[in-house]
Amino acid sequence: QVQLVETGGGLVQAGGSLRLACVASGSTFSPYAIGWYRQAPGKQRELVARIGSGGSTNYADSVKGRFTISRDNAKKTVYLQMNSLKPEDTGVYFCNRVTSSWGWGQGTQVTVSA
Repeated sequence: QVQLVETGGGLVQAGGSLRLACVASGSTFSPYAIGWYRQAPGKQRELVARIGSGGSTNYADSVKGRFTISRDNAKKTVYLQMNSLKPEDTGVYFCNRVTSSWGWGQGTQVTVSA
């Protein structure tokens, strides 16, 4: 059974940066595309960035040019570097497989103040 643990969130002013990390345990990690998802208050969870098994990346238009996703397969870890943060980036951030999701972790809260 896979467990996902997201860390690195916090409170930051607009224009600031945060680096999130997602560590997976209990399963093979490297063959899968992994995504970072965001759930804003009162909204559905949305995919904001994904990284393929070979390292290819895709981003939602709302974060393109500001967020960078990367992975370290040896550490079973995916990162999300978030720069130039905006108040609308506020939410709980989760990671998971892009297809056939594992169970969800608890996420990490990101709050961006104006």
